[in-house]
Amino acid sequence: MLKQLKNPVSLAVGTGLSALVLGAGIAVVRWDDVQRLAPQLAQLQQVDSKSEAQQQAQQDPKSAVLPLATVSPQQRASQLEELASSASSLDQSRARYLLASDLIAQKQGKKALSLLEGLEKDYPVLAAHVAMKRAQAYESMGDNAKATAAWKELLEKYPENPVAAEALFVLGRKDAKLWDRAIASFPSHPRTIEIARERLKKTPNQLSLLLLLLKHDQDSRDIGTVLNQLRIQHAAQLKPEDWEAIAFLLWQRREYGESGKAYAKAPATPRNVYRAARGQQLGGFKNEAIALYQQLIRDFPTAKDTGLGLIRLSRISPQQDALIYLDRVIKEFPDQAGAALLDKAKILDKNKSTKSASQARQLALKKYGNSDEVAQFRWDAARQRAKAGDFLGAWQWAQPITREHPESELAPEAGFWVGKWAAKLGRAAEAKTSYEYVISRYPESYYAWRSAGELGWNVGTFTTVRDLIPQIVRPPEKPLLPAGSETVKELYQLGQKKDARSLWQAEFSNYIQPTIAEQFTDGVLLLGVGQNIQGITQLESLGWWRDTDEEEAQLAALKKQPAYWQALYPFPYLELVENWSKQRQLNPLLVISLIRQESRFETTIRSVANAIGLMQVLPSTAAWIAPQINLKNYSLENPNDNINLGTWYLSHTHETYNNNSLLAVASYNAGPGNVSNWIQKYGLNDPDEFVEDIPFPETQGYVKHVFGNYWNYLRFYNPEIAQKLERLPKAN
Repeated sequence: MLKQLKNPVSLAVGTGLSALVLGAGIAVVRWDDVQRLAPQLAQLQQVDSKSEAQQQAQQDPKSAVLPLATVSPQQRASQLEELASSASSLDQSRARYLLASDLIAQKQGKKALSLLEGLEKDYPVLAAHVAMKRAQAYESMGDNAKATAAWKELLEKYPENPVAAEALFVLGRKDAKLWDRAIASFPSHPRTIEIARERLKKTPNQLSLLLLLLKHDQDSRDIGTVLNQLRIQHAAQLKPEDWEAIAFLLWQRREYGESGKAYAKAPATPRNVYRAARGQQLGGFKNEAIALYQQLIRDFPTAKDTGLGLIRLSRISPQQDALIYLDRVIKEFPDQAGAALLDKAKILDKNKSTKSASQARQLALKKYGNSDEVAQFRWDAARQRAKAGDFLGAWQWAQPITREHPESELAPEAGFWVGKWAAKLGRAAEAKTSYEYVISRYPESYYAWRSAGELGWNVGTFTTVRDLIPQIVRPPEKPLLPAGSETVKELYQLGQKKDARSLWQAEFSNYIQPTIAEQFTDGVLLLGVGQNIQGITQLESLGWWRDTDEEEAQLAALKKQPAYWQALYPFPYLELVENWSKQRQLNPLLVISLIRQESRFETTIRSVANAIGLMQVLPSTAAWIAPQINLKNYSLENPNDNINLGTWYLSHTHETYNNNSLLAVASYNAGPGNVSNWIQKYGLNDPDEFVEDIPFPETQGYVKHVFGNYWNYLRFYNPEIAQKLERLPKAN
C-alpha cells in the first residue's frame, strides 16, 4: 500500500517517447502506435533540441553562452573555449567564467586560472565571484598556500560583499575571530549557517546561534529541535521579535496551538493578535482565545483581521453575545458581512426566529454574493438539489457563483457542474459555454481538465488517460528572476544555481512578509538547488494572506507568465519516469503528476506511515513487489529503484480496475479495500459524482490534485493543448 505525503527546473530532453517535436501531426500517441512511430523518434528529438536552444537564446538574443548553461560541461566545452578566445565582450566574459567553473569542478585549476586572469575587471557584475573562483582553483590544485593568499585577497578587496563569507568560512578554521565576523556581517549566508552548526555541535544550546538558525535556516530538517530548545530552555531571554519568528515558523508547520502561544508574546499587530487567538482556539484553549479576540477588537477596532476575529469569537460565545458580535461585523466589516449574516441566520433558526433567519440569508445572497461563505451556501444548496434529481434547481443555485464571486475556490467546480447540469437538461450550447468558461477563466484547475474532456479535447478521460503518450516540448528553462541583485540574476542565468542561491540567502531578509517578487524568486532558487518541497510550497503559497489590491494585481500578472507555471510544474527525473512508464505502458505525464503530489520530487522524504521516496512506497509493499520483478539490493531512496517499484504498483492498480485511472489513483492513495467499498456504495454511473462522493477528504483531494497536475503539465508542455487554450474566447 502506498500513501500520500502529508504536507501542504531542469527538463532534460530524454530518449523517451515524450520528447517529440513541435509542429503538425499527432499530438497524443497511444501505446499501440509506439512501434509504428519508433523510426521517426530520433529525428524528431534532434529537431526538438535545436528549438530549445533557440528558445533559450531569446532570453538574451545577443548571447551565445546562456543557451549553453543547461548543457553538460563535456558537451559545451568546445563551444565555450571558442567563445572564451573571441573578442572582448560580455559573452566572452561569461564564457570564461563558465568554462573556468567547469574546469575547477574537474580539478583542472591551472587551466581555470588562465581564464580568470583579468576577469574581475572585465566582468564587474561577478568580480567578487571571480576572486572566489581563483581561490577555489588553487584549492583544486592542492596549492594551499596560494589558496589562502587568494582568500585573504578576496576578503581585503570585497569585505562587504556576501561572497566574503566564503573566505571567512575557510580562513576562520584557523582564526575563530573570522567566524565571529561572518556571524556578525553575513548571518543568513549558508556558510555562516555551517559555522553556527559546527559551533553548536561543540557547545550546544547557545542562544545567539539558535536564533540565527531560527531566522535563517528554517527549511532544515531539525528546525523543530531548534524551536523546542528556544521555547523550553530560553523562553525568559527571548524578545518579542524572536517570538514572532518562532510563531511564524510554527504556523507554517501547522502547529497552530503552539503558534498561538508564541504569537501572544510577539509584537502586538492585528495579524499577530488574530493568529494568537486563532491558534489558541485551534489548540483547544477557549478562554485564552476569547481573551485574545477581545484584545484584538479593543486594540485594533477597524483592522481587517478584526472582522474575521469577531466572527471567530461569535462561534465560541453564548448566543446573545454572538449576535452582538455578528451585528457589528455586518455594520462595520463588509468583507465579512456575508459570513456574519449566515452565522446569524443559524442562531435565529435555533431560536425559532424563522422569518428573521430567512431575511438574514436573503440579504446575504442579495448583497454579499462575493463572499466565500455565501458561495459555499449556494453550492451546498445546489448539491442538495442535484442529489434529489432537481438539476434545474441545482443549475439555478450554482450559476451565480461564477458571476458574483469568480475568485472563489468553489467557482471552477461550480462552473463545471453548471455545464454538466445544463447538459442533463438538454441545453448543449449552455453546457459548452460553461465548459469553455471554466477552461478560460480557471485554466489551472482540475475542473478545467474535466471540462476539456467534456468538450472532446484529446486530453484523456478517466478510462483512457493511461494509454496516452502526450507530446512534451520544453520551453526555456530559467525564468528571469524578478528580485535579487544583478549578480544573483547573472549567476542564475549562467546555471550557477548553488552560488545564486547562496548569494540570495544573504540578501533575502524579508521572509515573514516577502513581496510577490521576492517569494517567487525564493521559490525558483530553492527549486534550482533541489529543495523541491520548499520551492514548490513557496510558489503555491504566493497568494496566502495577500490582502492588498496591489499584491493581488502583481500575483495575477505573474500567473499570466508561463515562467510561473513552468517553475510550479518542473520535470525532475524525467528520463527515469519515461523509461519506467514505457516499460509499464503508463502515461509518463500521469506518473510525474502522481510523483509531484506524493513527494514533490524529494527522494529521501518519509511519510508518517514510513512511505519512502519519490512515489512514497511502503517498505512492505516494496518487499512484496521486488521478487515479482526480480529486483534485488534496492533502495527506496534511490530514484531509479523507487520509480521502478512505484510504477509497477501503479500499473497493478490500473489492472485491478480495468485501466480506470480514477480508481487506480484513488487506490494508490487509499488502498483497494476502500475503493471497492466506494464502488459498491456509490456506483460508477458518473465518475465525476464518484469523485465528489469519496468520503475521505485526503483521497478526494489527492485524486483532484493528481489529475490537476496532469492537466497543468499538459497545457504548458503539449503544443496542441496550448494552441487550443490560445484559441478559446477570453473570460471576463
